[in-house]
Amino acid sequence: MSKSYVSRFTCILVLMVSMSIGSIKAQKSDTLWLQKIDLSKVSQEWGSPSANLSVEKHPLTIGGEIFKKGIGTHSEGLIVMNLKGSAERFHGYVGLDDEVKGKNGTIRFVVLADKKEVFKSPVMKYGMKAVKVDVDLKGVKLLSLMVDNGGDSNDADHADWANAFILYKGAKPEAMGTPFVKPYILTPAESPKPRITGAKIYGARPGNPFLFMISATGKRPMTFSATNLPEGLKLDPNTGIITGKLVSKGETVVIVKAKNKLGVATRNLKIVSGDKIALTPPLGWNSWNCFANAVDENKVKAAADAMVKSGLINHGWTYINIDDCWEIKPGSDDPMLSGKPRNSDGMINTNKKFPDMKGLTDYVHAKGLKTGIYSSPGPTTCAGFTATYQFDEKDARRWADWGFDYIKYDWCSYGNISKGNTLAELQKPYIIMRSALDKVDRDIVFSFCQYGMGDVWKWGEKIGGNAWRTTGDITDTWSSMSKIGFSQAGQEKYAGPGHWNDPDMLVVGLVGWGPQLHPSRLSPDEQYTHISLWSLLASPLLIGCDMTRIDAFTLNLLTNDEVIEINQDPLGKQAGRVLKKDGLEIWVKDMEDGSKAVGIFNLTSTTEKVKADWSVLGLEGKQVVRDAWRQKDLGQFTGNFTADVAPHGVKLITIRKAK
Repeated sequence: MSKSYVSRFTCILVLMVSMSIGSIKAQKSDTLWLQKIDLSKVSQEWGSPSANLSVEKHPLTIGGEIFKKGIGTHSEGLIVMNLKGSAERFHGYVGLDDEVKGKNGTIRFVVLADKKEVFKSPVMKYGMKAVKVDVDLKGVKLLSLMVDNGGDSNDADHADWANAFILYKGAKPEAMGTPFVKPYILTPAESPKPRITGAKIYGARPGNPFLFMISATGKRPMTFSATNLPEGLKLDPNTGIITGKLVSKGETVVIVKAKNKLGVATRNLKIVSGDKIALTPPLGWNSWNCFANAVDENKVKAAADAMVKSGLINHGWTYINIDDCWEIKPGSDDPMLSGKPRNSDGMINTNKKFPDMKGLTDYVHAKGLKTGIYSSPGPTTCAGFTATYQFDEKDARRWADWGFDYIKYDWCSYGNISKGNTLAELQKPYIIMRSALDKVDRDIVFSFCQYGMGDVWKWGEKIGGNAWRTTGDITDTWSSMSKIGFSQAGQEKYAGPGHWNDPDMLVVGLVGWGPQLHPSRLSPDEQYTHISLWSLLASPLLIGCDMTRIDAFTLNLLTNDEVIEINQDPLGKQAGRVLKKDGLEIWVKDMEDGSKAVGIFNLTSTTEKVKADWSVLGLEGKQVVRDAWRQKDLGQFTGNFTADVAPHGVKLITIRKAK
């Protein structure tokens, strides 16, 4: 090759490279305005996202300033963008929309770049000026734009991403929708050796049918025995089921044993014969959140079978409850639901979906389980079926004759006939039913369902309730569950053995209010928070999912004996909140053995380091901290315990004094 040819080749190559570099330098950034993304990929817990408008379809307005472009959304909100390696910058303004004037909305905006927090706004309230967001995205693959509730409920949380855009060169970023979070299991596998679980104390009235099952984990076959069993009771050694009738009042400590070929487990069970029942919060299953109107006898039997087959029964789960839709439905054209509401004696009839109530309760009782039923003091139930109005004593007798152990009594249509919402009117139907239940020879747990009206927790025990709903109905969203659960602060002094605050049923597993079901919309972290908080609250734990299709993750949530023991502790204390700051909360529950159960909660959208000081927990000196979910001691600590807590997550621990 000649020198002149090489020289010409080199010049051409240099020119080509120069042109290429010049082309790159000349390439302009493109702008993706946020309102142009696929809004169906935006996740939020109220309303729907709007392009260039607020969530209520008004011009985007923050602190008196109108913005022409952006997205109006709502907490808890999430936009996830696949940046495709081409993004350079995210820019915009954030704030609470002025349309919430007069309401107490609070929100906080968080931006994550590849899961690393790069922006967090202050907690924003009505009237605050918009806050500027300006984030470098070079090299970032995943952008998450988050709106949390600012550490309280999501009421009036109208959030605006205003004049927001992504600068990029090359491939256009795309909205991805909410990423799937793989469930993770913390509960250790059960030992094949016997371990006695469930309640350590049980109350019953003398002369009434007695039913209690000694629950235990471990390899089967297993045999059971009891020392010092009160007069009138007998134990089936093959099932652990104790039946009979208590003869006299008093307290008896019974030593119960469970034995298999690998060993023997022993524990004390205190049987209290007297006027109180439900000395620990009821554990069981309720049909409504799963089947609603689609419930029938076969589904109830299948739930009982599943509680046994899944092993839940071995952890103390007891009740199988029918929630509405078992009665005749007035005016219905459905032959399964129509008929005479009552017989000639005024006794209530079932619809054809429940042809043999006594046979159904016998089926459930034979497994060592109990069963519950539902009605309303009004003319009809919430679902429009025949209810109890003016037939209180007859219905109470009917439920007792059928063999039911639990009644959920729902306000519903009684609101149409009550004379206002005075305290006397709110109490009246429950006083009447309490009197009716006292006349039957059966222990029936009495659960008020009137949604917390009149501060029911202040008087529910006085008029004979065993549990009472403190809030409206729960749904399987973070905003619903967290609002209900964390609103229980201050009500702990009204709960105790025989009378429990009830923040509604559990929304884990397959739910859907029948017949179409879906996996709970709560994330795995949120489900751990749900079960941890309800356990600390000493709430009735009523499973709401389809137990015939329960998965390993949901079983992990419901079969952790150390978590259940927090709920079932004989002292019967409900946890109280001792710290609330910047979306972080600490709740403490005193336990019978002198230890404390502590929930460290993170209500924000990012992982937070949370310190639990002994001064806040009422502790001093050296303490042993144990992870309740992992059933593992974490070591000895002095002065405080600090943990990293996931977004919407929890660290559930027990703390006992070091020896």
